[in-house]
Amino acid sequence: MDGKEAEDIACRYLQAQGMRVVARNWRWRGGEVDIVAREGPVLVFVEVKARRGETHGTAEEAVTPEKRNRLWQTALAFLGGRAEVPVRFDVIAMGPHGVRHVRDAFREEDVRPSP
Repeated sequence: MDGKEAEDIACRYLQAQGMRVVARNWRWRGGEVDIVAREGPVLVFVEVKARRGETHGTAEEAVTPEKRNRLWQTALAFLGGRAEVPVRFDVIAMGPHGVRHVRDAFREEDVRPSP
């Protein structure tokens, strides 16, 4: 499964959960976020990871501290530098066991500050 196919599945999954997708593959010079969705008042930044197997770790484990930091910085850029709305970071993991939605995969306090 390629990245676009995984993201298409993730979008359909999120919509079936009642979320509204507001952006896909949003990029800026410092990074990219796969999906931005809204769940009520919360803006959810979603990282999509697909794996054929787990011999090299789970999809969730691929969201390293460096990736978390880039996602946080990208979320701030998306918000224009102001986190005035509630935000959440989720991971949609796809693998041999189907789709796993890890809500609140990490929080701001889990992100190391940029140098």
